[in-house]
Formats: sequence, structure tokens, C-alpha cells
Amino acid sequence: MGNYRNFKLVYYFVAGGTARAERASLEKDIAFFEKYLRPDKVYLEPFRSGIMADEDHVALCREVFEKHGVEVAGGLTTTIPTPEGDEGKQRLFDTFCYNDRKMTDRLKEVCSFLGAHFNEFIIDDFFFTNCTCEACRRERDAFNKARGIADGSWQEYRLHLMETVSRDIIIAPAKAANPDCKITIKYPNWAESYQETGYNPAAQRKLFDRVYTGTEARDTVTTDQHLPRYLSFSLMTYFEAMWPGHNGGGWFDPFDLHLTEQYLEQAYLTAFSKPRELMMFCFQALADNPFIPPLGFHLDKLDAVLDHCGQPVGTVCYLPDNCQGEDNFQDFLGMCGLPVVCSPYWPEKAPSILLTRSSACDPEVVDRLEAYVAAGGKALVTSGFLEATMDRGIQRMTSIRFTGRRVRGRNYRIETADRPRPHLIFPQGREEIGIPVCEFRNNSAWALAKVADTEESFGLLLRDTYGKGQMLTLAAPDSFPDLYKIPAEVLTRIRSEFPSAGVYLECGAGISLFAYDNDAFIVYPYATSQAQPATIRIHAAGDVSALEMPVRKHPMTGEAIRLEPLYSKNGETVFETRTQPGAYELYRILR
Repeated sequence: MGNYRNFKLVYYFVAGGTARAERASLEKDIAFFEKYLRPDKVYLEPFRSGIMADEDHVALCREVFEKHGVEVAGGLTTTIPTPEGDEGKQRLFDTFCYNDRKMTDRLKEVCSFLGAHFNEFIIDDFFFTNCTCEACRRERDAFNKARGIADGSWQEYRLHLMETVSRDIIIAPAKAANPDCKITIKYPNWAESYQETGYNPAAQRKLFDRVYTGTEARDTVTTDQHLPRYLSFSLMTYFEAMWPGHNGGGWFDPFDLHLTEQYLEQAYLTAFSKPRELMMFCFQALADNPFIPPLGFHLDKLDAVLDHCGQPVGTVCYLPDNCQGEDNFQDFLGMCGLPVVCSPYWPEKAPSILLTRSSACDPEVVDRLEAYVAAGGKALVTSGFLEATMDRGIQRMTSIRFTGRRVRGRNYRIETADRPRPHLIFPQGREEIGIPVCEFRNNSAWALAKVADTEESFGLLLRDTYGKGQMLTLAAPDSFPDLYKIPAEVLTRIRSEFPSAGVYLECGAGISLFAYDNDAFIVYPYATSQAQPATIRIHAAGDVSALEMPVRKHPMTGEAIRLEPLYSKNGETVFETRTQPGAYELYRILR
């Protein structure tokens, strides 16, 4: 692979650094990185925000990096200031107006330069547009009128526009200069919003040579982006499923976060997805940065862990192209210990699937779901999914209906999974949560977990049987982070219905399980201000003799440490262990 067995380590070098590069300072910064980690590759950027590095500076940077054994590729950021003498336009982050001839001509020149100087380059994730100038409004209106779109929306126009720009403004000039040049489009972490600003994976994956994934996870309290950290893993699985073998890697940065562990977690979760490359953005921001020494330490640890991991598996969340609704709900579930992987294709052969309101953007989803469950599949659907498909025949599969009522509570009623005689337990949460009232007909659907309010209780997790399979409905809290407030007993009950690779966790929120197809799995408790060491239990299906920790060696014998079973019950073997916030652990099932 490179300097690491399971991935290439790469960094991105922005245009300002390229344009002002000096040999001595560049050597000094490279020496800092090499002290702590082993880079394989650099993406060298000549153009960003109107800065254009000349050929001499590009050649200098290439020479120095190659002297250090680092492969050199190109980079491009599609941001530009207003051309001199022109009236300014309102453009977030100075992204291009693609109806401005001066801007697009400049971009063609830059792409021709990249093609002439590199056999490969990547486009940073500003390759979108939000310009609403007169020319953009005129083109949108003409496009919408020709297609009978009467609501004045931007989505279809921008999707079409950026497909055209990709082909004619980016790819064509670069390939004309160098037919062998490979071009990668990097997609940002805000997948639920792609279509509004023109990101178009459905069309662009047919045009570009590779895709790349933004795995940046910001501080969720003090920044605009409300992205659960699990996204650093799940979005990687989405793009790998979208175009197997062509997801180049995961890209994370040190911005909009405050703790070292927040930075490192991006690397952990990206690595857990089995990436081809781990991208550090960017060289200039990370040179002499205190994040780098601990990152270097963990890269070797992660490499050792990945030696034992197969391909990621989990409940497959279906996210069709250009979908939106219940944004990132799958990642909130991932933060609660439910292993989730994502796909833009209907997962008809998956052992279990997850459908959210986003999934309902597929007009055929109800028919697909019905066939899947009737044939023996097991589906977890959200209340938002049911609400969005009530006019499409979902009533064939459930008696749940919605009247707009909502309820709040912190008392719960759970029917355990014990067989043949389940019993009831009544845990209490630390705070109330709000959920929609899923009205259902007794003995048609059945409540496995409920939220209680005074003398009434309301379905939180409901089961419908259909044909040979089952559909379980989860009432989505009004605020998705309220999932973290649900007691451990309730979360465990949900997880028990959807084990991955035969494994599920017994614990509260804030601990993720990453399962693989070779009996290996990783447990990771997130480092937050509220996190504490915890005792958790691991449930494994069938008779399991032990859980081996392949990278943990006994100090006396040198052999891998093993966990012995705590007990066996209901066809499961249960283990108990301690977790430390920020410490990932690898296990392998021994039968």
C-alpha cells in the first residue's frame, strides 16, 4: 500500500503555500511531519481563490516532495474573487458563478494547467454554486420553464448545470492537455444538501475517474454544521457502496473543533471504514500543530487494528440519489451503538435495512420495502418514513397512523427479548424526550418499547410482521440528539433487534460498534465532556468460547488477551468489559 499496510497517508498543500514556497521552510515543515508520521503522497494545489502558482513554484514543491519519497498529485479549489472591474455578486465562500464567462474561462485555463502538469488531481469541496445573480436567475427560469417546473426551485437546474460544468469546464480542458490525467471529485460532509447547490453524484460518478469523501466532523454545539461524528464512518461506506473500488479516501481537517480527541476521532472513524487514503487537510494548518504527534502515534495503532478487519457491515441505510429528510438520523443511531452502513442503491440482499424520511425520496420505495419484508427481510423504519409514504400504500404493511399529536416523557416500558417468556421492565430517563404519537391497532402491531406519560404510554419501537419478515417502526424524537437521553435498557432493546455480524452492545449512548464480515468488531466510546469510563456488555450470537483482542498482548505470555464469557442465554453468549472514553478496542469472535 505504502508506508502503512492498510492505507496511504496523504496531505493537501494549498495554493497560497505553493505560490510562496521556499525550499528551506518547506524542508523544515516536511521534517516536522516526518518526525511523527510517514506521508506517502501530497496533493499540490496551484489555484485557489484567485491565487495561481507559477510553474517554477510548482516545480520546486514537486522536487522537494519527491526527494522525500512522496508521490505528487494536483489539487484544485474552485473559488475566485470578483474579476477586476466587474460588479460583485453574492457568492458564499467566493464559489464560482458558472454563468459568468470570465470566471469559467479562467477555470478552463486552470484545468488545462493542471492537466499539463499532473497525471492526477483532486477538486476540493467548493465545487458547487449558490449564485443568484441576474444571469443565474434567468437561466434557472428558462430551464424550469422548458421542463414544466413551476415552483421556481433551484435543485434541478443546479444539478444539470454542475453536470455540464464538470464535463465541459473541468474535465474537457484537463483531458485535452493530458488524456491520461485522472480527476477526482471530493464530496463534502453535508450530503443531505448536495442537490440544492448542484453536487450531483448520480451524474458525476459517470464523468470523473474517482470520488473522495469529506469526513470532517465539526464541534456540534458551537458550529453551524450539526454533524454527528459517526458520519466520518458512514459517509465513507456510502461512497464506497456508490462506486465500489473508486472511493479514493477520507479527508479531515483541524477546523471548528476544540479538543485533540475531536480531531483524532475523525481519523479513527475514517480508518474504521477501510479507506485507500487518509487525507490530512492541510499541510499549512498542520505544520508545527500539536495534533500531529498523537495522530502519528495512532496511525500505527490503527494500521495494526485494520490488519484484522474485513469489510464493514451493518444495517444498510438506503439513501437514494438527491434525497433529503430526517438529516443524518442514521448517524445519530450510529452514535447510539447501532452499526449502520449506507448505500444509494436499494439493498435487497441485506440482512437488515434502515429507512428514514430521506429513503422516501425514492418513488418506488414502498413496493420495494413490501417485497423485501414479505420475502423474509427485516426493516427498521422511522416515523418520518411512514409519514412520508402514507399516500403511497404503506398502510398495506402497518396499522400505524398519524394525527399530529405529540407526547413528551422520560418513563419507559420495555418488553424484553427473552424467549419463550418476555417480561416487562420500566427504566427511567434522565430527561424527557418528545416523539410523535404513532397510533396503532392492538394485536395488529406490537409495542416492544414505549414512552410513558402519566397513565398512558406511547409506541417508541413497534413491530409489524408481514409475509415472512418484519418491519419495526422507531418514533423519531423531535430533536434527534434526544436519542442520547434514552436509557441504556431501551437502546439495548433496539440494538438487539438489529445485530451486525451477530453482535450487539448492552450500554448507553455515546459508544459505537463497528462490525466486519470476518468476525471482527471495534468498540469505540466517544470522548466528550460528559464521557466517563463504563462497564458494557457485548452480546454475540451462538456459542462463543471467547473474545480475542488481537492487538492486546498479555505482558507475561505475549499472547493475545481474551475475554471469557460472562454467561449464555437465549442463544447468545454475553461478555463484560470496561471502556475508556477515546480508546478504541478490537475484538475477534472465537467459536
